[in-house]
Amino acid sequence: MNFSNRITELLNIRYPIIQAGMVWCSGWRLAAAVSGAGGLGIIGAGSMYPDVLREHIRKCRAALPLQTTFAVNVPMLYPDIDKHMAIIMEEQVPVVFTSAGNPATWTGTLKAAGIRVVHVVSSVKFAQKAEQAGVDAVVAEGFEAGGHNGREETTTFCLIPMVRQAIQIPLIAAGGITNGAGMLAAFALGAEGVQMGTRFAASEESSAHPAFKARVIGVKEGETELVLKQLAPVRLIKNEFYQQVKRAELRGATAEELRTLLGRGRAKKGIFEGDMTEGELEIGQIAALIDSIKPAAQIVDEIWQEFIQELNRLRQLPV
Repeated sequence: MNFSNRITELLNIRYPIIQAGMVWCSGWRLAAAVSGAGGLGIIGAGSMYPDVLREHIRKCRAALPLQTTFAVNVPMLYPDIDKHMAIIMEEQVPVVFTSAGNPATWTGTLKAAGIRVVHVVSSVKFAQKAEQAGVDAVVAEGFEAGGHNGREETTTFCLIPMVRQAIQIPLIAAGGITNGAGMLAAFALGAEGVQMGTRFAASEESSAHPAFKARVIGVKEGETELVLKQLAPVRLIKNEFYQQVKRAELRGATAEELRTLLGRGRAKKGIFEGDMTEGELEIGQIAALIDSIKPAAQIVDEIWQEFIQELNRLRQLPV
């Protein structure tokens, strides 16, 4: 089935399936595997020093056929943003996904360099601000998502139709989507593409530690929660570190106390180094629906095939 819409045309991809830029999971191998399979692979710059980012960009490009699109995600709350952006422009990365900051800061500069810009938002207000800043598309990410999340706690099924009504530019849905049925549901609400993090975190090419991947596919319903709302809200698997955070929040810990508890390198400790007890284990609620670790290309193909199957099934419903 040939498919084309504003997202596939904007990003020059075969399928409107986007792998999220996740810290400690989204290296060049995962990005290249997803882009090579017809989706959009994203290198997650949030866990990379500038020289490491340059290495990943070059390795990703070398692993792909000419003109195959890939992207870099830059969370703007991290340090070294100027250096990251300079490298992205020097290396002529075709697409940048920005998040956790003001899109007006970098959108004009990136677009002047010929780079397409997509910004991640968690509310209608920020979607409108992103559109006003001149981004090419937005990712609207619901409360179900893993990692850093919006303070509004708006779920994906509520957020997508509200954002669709409020903006004119292309819209990508994220949060709680892991298969073709979820993708079709997002499209029914007005999305033109989907971004998935948790599903690709549990892929063979994900750079996460094997112990983390095994924990992800073992997650059951109710085993994640959004915490650290005084700092930057993050959805975590419930482990000993989560329990420490929860106890601190229940006794009214200050933001400074929570920063001290969080320390440095906590996500690396859990996701990349495999400490399932004291590490910060960021993942989405939809992990409860994932039970296997697969090659990223197989994941892309299965999502697309299920999307088509579910679309055909709905077409046969009596009306």
